[in-house]
Amino acid sequence: MLASDVPPFVDKHALLFASHRHCGGEEQHSRQPEEAVRECELPVVDLAAGEEAETRAEIARAAAEWGFFQVVNHGIGRELLEAVRAEQAKLFGLPFEEKLRCELLKDSYRWGTPTATSLAEFSWSEAFHVPLAAVSDENVSADGEHASFRAVMERFAAAVTRLGRRLTGVLAESLGRTRRFFDENCTERTCFLRLNRYPPCPVSPEVFGLVPHTDSDFLTILYQDEVGGLQLMKDSRWVSVKPNPEALIINIGDLFQAWSNGVYKSVEHKVMVNAVKDRYSVAFFLCPSYDTMIESSEEPSIYRKFTFGQYRQQVQEDVKIIGHKVGLRRFLL
Repeated sequence: MLASDVPPFVDKHALLFASHRHCGGEEQHSRQPEEAVRECELPVVDLAAGEEAETRAEIARAAAEWGFFQVVNHGIGRELLEAVRAEQAKLFGLPFEEKLRCELLKDSYRWGTPTATSLAEFSWSEAFHVPLAAVSDENVSADGEHASFRAVMERFAAAVTRLGRRLTGVLAESLGRTRRFFDENCTERTCFLRLNRYPPCPVSPEVFGLVPHTDSDFLTILYQDEVGGLQLMKDSRWVSVKPNPEALIINIGDLFQAWSNGVYKSVEHKVMVNAVKDRYSVAFFLCPSYDTMIESSEEPSIYRKFTFGQYRQQVQEDVKIIGHKVGLRRFLL
């Protein structure tokens, strides 16, 4: 029997999937949903003109009205993006047992949701969660067939870091604040990449590839493939994001919503599985150090002051106790 590259989702979580079937899940799939999820095209910002007033206004408006937007002419070439995708596919194509003990990115492999008590809390996905500092760590093995991995990821990490600083700088200055905050607090030691794979899911189209959530950072830059599956909440309804091969997706995180006193929106989003196709994405998360204080940009403040470390601890406690993230509601005044 050939070794599989797909994690044993069903075998390891048999009770969750058995409970789903016993509750009539299979019968529910044959019925049409009460409200079809419509496809949308996110706002597109062309960065070719640099930081002209109109471009800056488009970025700030999209961050406030959508919380999500796309950027084109972003300065990251197609050749590099294709190299990232090739390295990612090679990495995830390893047998599952080999990924578990992979020395390439020490202890960075994640799959499924070990704490899930229901399918509503379960993510049918696997990922390598990689601090930027580890990408260039010469002590991390990158020999043999993975010799090109570090070189490609170093180039990509540098490129998305530059783009992240550019965008956060525009958003900060649109609030009348300085972009220096991000230069000083969001560094290689605090930011990270997450390489995601969503294997085909034959069980049910209702299974999440990634459960509904908001990001806990300042800003996320997402490079996704053409398969689709990303959905976000807009006007109290889920909408499906149409893939754009020329664009990178940008979304606001919880910290930026708090730092902007609610001007910029951290929007709930999720990933739905595909029954027959792999879906790949790479996300760059712009995060500060744990002791960085998050303070609103104006008074009266919606949120009390907190450090990123306090925020992360609260999120982890909520997930452990109630099964999901509560987020910024915990820090409302």
